[in-house]
Amino acid sequence: MDNNLVVYNTLTRKKELFEPLNPPFVGMYVCGPTVYSDVHLGNCRTFVSFDLIYRYLLHSGYKVRYVRNITDAGHLEGDRDEGDDKFSKKARLEQLEPMEIVQRYTIGFHDVMQLFNTLPPGIEPTATGHIAEQIEMVKEIIKNGYAYESNGTVYFDVEKYSKEYNYTALTNRNIEELLANTRDLGGQGDKKGRLDFALWIKAKPEHIMRWPSPWSWGFPGWHIECSAMSSKYLGETFDIHGGGMDLAATHHTNEIAQSQACHHTHPARYWLHTNMLTVNGTRMSKSAGNGFLPGELFTGNHPLLTRGYSPMTVRFFMLQAHYRSTLDFSNEALEASEKGFRRLMNAIGLLDKLKASEKSDVDIRALKQRCYDAMNDDFNSPVAIAELFEAARMINSINDGKASISADDLEALKSLMNDFIFNILGLREESSPTDDLGQLVEFIINLRLEARANKDYATSDRIRNGLQELGIQLKDSKDGTTWSRI
Repeated sequence: MDNNLVVYNTLTRKKELFEPLNPPFVGMYVCGPTVYSDVHLGNCRTFVSFDLIYRYLLHSGYKVRYVRNITDAGHLEGDRDEGDDKFSKKARLEQLEPMEIVQRYTIGFHDVMQLFNTLPPGIEPTATGHIAEQIEMVKEIIKNGYAYESNGTVYFDVEKYSKEYNYTALTNRNIEELLANTRDLGGQGDKKGRLDFALWIKAKPEHIMRWPSPWSWGFPGWHIECSAMSSKYLGETFDIHGGGMDLAATHHTNEIAQSQACHHTHPARYWLHTNMLTVNGTRMSKSAGNGFLPGELFTGNHPLLTRGYSPMTVRFFMLQAHYRSTLDFSNEALEASEKGFRRLMNAIGLLDKLKASEKSDVDIRALKQRCYDAMNDDFNSPVAIAELFEAARMINSINDGKASISADDLEALKSLMNDFIFNILGLREESSPTDDLGQLVEFIINLRLEARANKDYATSDRIRNGLQELGIQLKDSKDGTTWSRI
């Protein structure tokens, strides 16, 4: 079990040595999708990033309970309890039951996560499956004096809470500034303070998704579900809480407040947040017209895309940026990632063909140490990938006879590449040459060999160059000709 892992904690705004509460056990909660529409790429980036974190913790010997929720109720259009319920609005538009909307987009979310080769969480609780736990938590917060009921809706009293706790601990923002920037919202005159947020919302007559409670027939506020479910499955205090950085200012800030008001303890020790996506340097959003869904990225069916890119190419592209860095989508960047991904896959394909020598003139031990140093530095996947490219260069040099490797070092190199590329980065072979394509390329290679045997070098070169333009690279050696995708 690794004891050198350092993570950046949003709560303290610095890197800290990762020390779980009860090693080797680790509790990790990540805010999941709100399933009223197709999952967007910003969500995918977050879940791929936490898949990397989950995989590395497992690889390091930790026994991880990974909880990622499904929000299937209680999420209004505005973060401060204003607007329509997202599920009811979508259901009205499509003339479906709200739970039909939930089912459709939950399945779609799982399908996309499978394409990205993410490991499923150990527990995936839903908001609707934990209404009782949320009601009990609201009761406790009221009992402790940090919430009040008004006309069937229960609000969290931020002013009362702020007298005893630091409400903005996660963002380090000034609460007076928050108050000054918070507008009065129509229909919310039942609130005592403008920063107060709903724990339980009384349902309007037309609202379909509703449950009985001591205060009204209604539904839970958006923030309470994560507090209730994380404490149920991970305890009142656990190790890691994660999500996108857009959740920190409101959702995660309110989670902390709810948990402290209920349990008198901070819920998580380490808060990890992924950064946002941009497209050609501009923030990705529907209003800007530069947002695209995973399916559009895979097929290329979008005005901003010149073609489609495979799920593993996109995953590799995401991992080439640190999870706390902005990730900028462009056709050029995706094409470069595609070539890089193929370069690693080609190197993996050569490993079993390498011949061991008496001694090595490559330092596999130092390479391995650099890979682990990168991942132990707040899961620095881009630096680890740069080291894997160095490993690919070694493999090609050994294959070309320009370097040598001992049998022991060769086994260590195979283990390193397998561990990092497949187990930690979560990449996998995809669109590997089918039998038909393989047979076709081998047939063309034989035609080229015949041309060379007949000293028809012009035809031989034309075949090589033509295949290269189609993305097939030939390599001649004393053992024959091999091919790979570029």
